[in-house]
Amino acid sequence: MNKLFIFALSFFLCVANGFSQPENIEIPSTSSISIIKEVVITGKVIDKETQEPLEYATIAFFSKKENKIVTGGITDANGDFSIPVKTGIYDISIEYIAFKTQKILNKKITTNENIGSFLLEIDAESLAEVEVIAERTTVEIKLDKKIYNVGKDLTVSGGTVSDVLDNVPSVSVDAEGNVALRGNDNVRILINGKPSGLVGLNSTDALKQLPAESIEKVEVITSPSARYEAEGTAGILNIILRRSKLLGLNGAITGNVGHPDAAGISGNINYRTGNVNFFNTTSYSYRESIGRWYNDVKYNDINTPDLDEKRDWVDIRKGFNTNAGVEWYINDSASLTTSVVYSNGGSDNNSVNNLVQFNKVNGTTSKSVRLDPEIEDRETIQYSLNFTKDFDKTDHKLTFDFQYEDSNEDDNSLINVDGTDTDLVTTLDNQTKVLLQSDYTLPIGEMSQVEIGFRGDFSDRSTDYTVELLNPNTGVFEINDDLSNLFNFKQHITAVYTQYGSKIEKFSYLLGLRLENTRTTLDQPTSGDFKKKNLTGLFPTANLNYELSDSESLSLGYNRRLRRPRGFMLNPFPSRSSLTNVFQGNPDLDPTYSDKFELGYLNRFGKFTLSTAVYYEHSTNVMSFVSRETGEIVIIDNEAFPVIQRGPVNLATDNRSGFEFNLNYSPTRKWRVNTDFNLFKLKREGEFNGIDLSSDALNWSVRLSNKLTLPYKIDWQTNMNYRGPSDDAQNNRKGRFSANMAFSKDLFKDNASIAFNVRDVLNSAIFKNHIITDTFTSDQEIQFRGGRTYNLSFTYRFNQQKQRERNRDFGGGDVDM
Repeated sequence: MNKLFIFALSFFLCVANGFSQPENIEIPSTSSISIIKEVVITGKVIDKETQEPLEYATIAFFSKKENKIVTGGITDANGDFSIPVKTGIYDISIEYIAFKTQKILNKKITTNENIGSFLLEIDAESLAEVEVIAERTTVEIKLDKKIYNVGKDLTVSGGTVSDVLDNVPSVSVDAEGNVALRGNDNVRILINGKPSGLVGLNSTDALKQLPAESIEKVEVITSPSARYEAEGTAGILNIILRRSKLLGLNGAITGNVGHPDAAGISGNINYRTGNVNFFNTTSYSYRESIGRWYNDVKYNDINTPDLDEKRDWVDIRKGFNTNAGVEWYINDSASLTTSVVYSNGGSDNNSVNNLVQFNKVNGTTSKSVRLDPEIEDRETIQYSLNFTKDFDKTDHKLTFDFQYEDSNEDDNSLINVDGTDTDLVTTLDNQTKVLLQSDYTLPIGEMSQVEIGFRGDFSDRSTDYTVELLNPNTGVFEINDDLSNLFNFKQHITAVYTQYGSKIEKFSYLLGLRLENTRTTLDQPTSGDFKKKNLTGLFPTANLNYELSDSESLSLGYNRRLRRPRGFMLNPFPSRSSLTNVFQGNPDLDPTYSDKFELGYLNRFGKFTLSTAVYYEHSTNVMSFVSRETGEIVIIDNEAFPVIQRGPVNLATDNRSGFEFNLNYSPTRKWRVNTDFNLFKLKREGEFNGIDLSSDALNWSVRLSNKLTLPYKIDWQTNMNYRGPSDDAQNNRKGRFSANMAFSKDLFKDNASIAFNVRDVLNSAIFKNHIITDTFTSDQEIQFRGGRTYNLSFTYRFNQQKQRERNRDFGGGDVDM
């Protein structure tokens, strides 16, 4: 694998060098040779209308001889700049957000010089766009996606990515950290448009470790084009990390403390000089999470005692993450970026399980206590290489990406029952991943383009699961061969795609087709089981858009997608959360295929932005988790209890139809309101072991975010979220309400901010579920955080004002994503 990485890096360095060679080489005569020295160019930049100095205006020196920007800088608080530059002839550009750029062409620089004051005037065409940035709402609505700006949400300061996602419209996070989009938990999570080592082996745990401050925004893509991988029937969540390309040195650092005990520090730094940009984002976090899981089981058989099980835990998580890289602008049209991601973290989970058994025959009760301390260590390293070539025509582009990732996760648990050590459980996970991807976009005429691409995802994972049980006769732990096993899982995916897009007056479309081949290998050396699967599928996509006016649009999208079983779903090893509850994967699972239609409407009128969508999804071979008795029993205090197993099966056919409504309202610059409402109906038809598990359930959720600037420029934000009750064949989930509140104040001329937030203000974020089967009923309660949490954070920015970079990804109605 190291040879593959070295070969790819060497090849693209050669290609990059080829693109950077000048077409003609001229040897200067002796008469044209001059002495090159460094001089200092000074000047001032002023707002023409207000006559105020413009801080952070950008000055760039472009050398035609070298065909690149060789140096530059930014203005200070007084609008002044002083930039060292070598003597020569340059095109000098003076830029500032929302202002017209001024240029001095063919400026000959031979000595120290003050080139004067520059009066920049407002650019009317971009003014509306920049006003949105300056007072950017937490949620930006586009026709093809929603963009959630993390920096504008005060309630997630000092939190994690899981906290961020739980505030994103259309997205929900359950008690165990599982993410769902419009109620569908098959969501593909990307970082900067690609799989990332920051997600790790267990995306749920990794998202709880990555700090919110490292994220710039989250894109919610419900109708992906053929460019995206077909995985994820619900759609895609693309997490964009913070990164700057401004000249000079700039960055920010954030520290936070909280209760229950939590502390962290994170920072991002960029240094761009000439044609090289260095960037780094690093964070360390420590947090304690208090939680509880209650399970009251009543068996229909009168001879089987009822079981009241209560598990309380304190989960201590520590994590270090860093992402460092170099971006080399080879010339004006080509760049090469290399980066390394390193993540090291773990958790110490101390769980206490209290079991109370009630004998219905004689009315007696018995109790036992099970301690399950679990220590988890994880480490991930990922190497990335990206090459981008822009050709002469706009949007004519070639990109290549290479990634290599190695992840390890070790879990160790020593289980104690009533003061006696009984089980020693060890799980050793190792996974390697390789990603190869190339995309080529070719414009055709003025309003059309074609795109083709290739992608290869190759992952190998091994899980060594060992259970050692105490032999009461010898007092020695012995390996249990019925529970211990080694599981090797390989999944190799190769894909090619093409898509064609065009715009005819107010109508635009993007049609695509993706071919994916999936080869999986399941190897169980312990049992001797070995299985291979080879599946090939076609995944068409179509996105249509019609502009009713400059502010009103209609869209229609169709895409076919699939859900592949994840490793833990295929792993046949039983994993015991308690003596009576076992989770076990199913190696015979097949993918779920979905066809999805979505009709969207977007309208910007006055101070409102309205976005609505009607969607329908038909899924076959649906994977679902079912609970059933295994036929095994365990003896607890001389009482026999059946073992309940929960695991995935290809159960049914789903028809999901829904309606989503999102409204942004900004009555003033100081007050912004965002609402999101999602209503969907899930009709399932299926059976398991002769039992009809069909269901017809209505689900809905609503959230409200209100942000107001108080006197003394104090920002106050409140987020409220309610998920309505829902039912399926075995589960009756209760409604859940949660509310978060935060205050923030900018300091030191907006170079710093202090924020205080309270999550779950009313201590109401409790997941409640009533489970009904043929043999038992169960009432469950899960409180992931264990109640109200508090966090105080402080951010300091150097050479970097809030939202000063122009975001060129505005507009709505672009069908291509």
